Amino acid sequence: MCGIVGLFAKSPGIEAEMGAHLSAMLITMSDRGPDSAGFAIYRGGAAGQEKLTLQSADPDTEFDGLEQVLRDAGVSVHTIEVIETHAILCLDEGTTDVARAVLADARPGLRVMSRGRAIEIYKEVGLPREVSDRFQLSTMTGRHAVGHTRMATESAVTTLGAHPFSTAPDQCLVHNGSMSNHNNMRRELRHAGRRIETENDTEVAAAYLSWRMDQGQNLGEALKTGLKDYDGFYTFLVGTETGFGVLRDPIACKPAVMAETDDYVAFGSEYRALVNLPGIESARVWEPEPATVYFWEH
Repeated sequence: MCGIVGLFAKSPGIEAEMGAHLSAMLITMSDRGPDSAGFAIYRGGAAGQEKLTLQSADPDTEFDGLEQVLRDAGVSVHTIEVIETHAILCLDEGTTDVARAVLADARPGLRVMSRGRAIEIYKEVGLPREVSDRFQLSTMTGRHAVGHTRMATESAVTTLGAHPFSTAPDQCLVHNGSMSNHNNMRRELRHAGRRIETENDTEVAAAYLSWRMDQGQNLGEALKTGLKDYDGFYTFLVGTETGFGVLRDPIACKPAVMAETDDYVAFGSEYRALVNLPGIESARVWEPEPATVYFWEH
């Protein structure tokens, strides 16, 4: 089942209301995925800095003294913003890998949700409305964002098993469908040195795209190559620092609809996720073609 949504801003007005729009879209998809939810939002980012988004089951303890732990290891921390069970650390660009290694040793209970100049990922177990409210999504601004409501079919209902998955800086993936060969792909990707932490097939797909892009392919090429390597049925919505892309498998049995106006591009598993967007009555609305890559960027 599962529901996926995405919104790409073309105007300052949509950027200012990005969180409010995405929250409404996410909540509308609740019946497609009531056990957990998450979203990636691309916003802000100071020159020369990167963000590391962390999650903790015990934030009062594990976030306490976090800045000092990193400073003692020589990692410069510009700011730390704690929102419920997540913390966003702004660090010097190029130091997130060092910070991650330090935290793995000093605070092993922390989980890295994302890293990059623009991306922030928030996800938790619970109804989409609860997750949206916990992280104050409706108040956030951003250039673009993707979201997911999960109905677990292939792995446990956990925070780490929720979407989005991020396996490279400023890159994330949400997914509706299933891949039948994800176990073989997971073994091959781990052998190639890719970090895969869960049994979720979506994380495998995200790691595959990161691997292909590290080999020199751009996102469109990586998505097209995956059409030959993935075995299953799926709709992918991929976020990058500058935009997002959509791909459906060659059969395209999973539902998907898109809308575009002068102010935005929107994606939803069903049209009802888009009906409250401004100007939707005059938008160009269509169903993405099978095995076709769509991409928008700033």
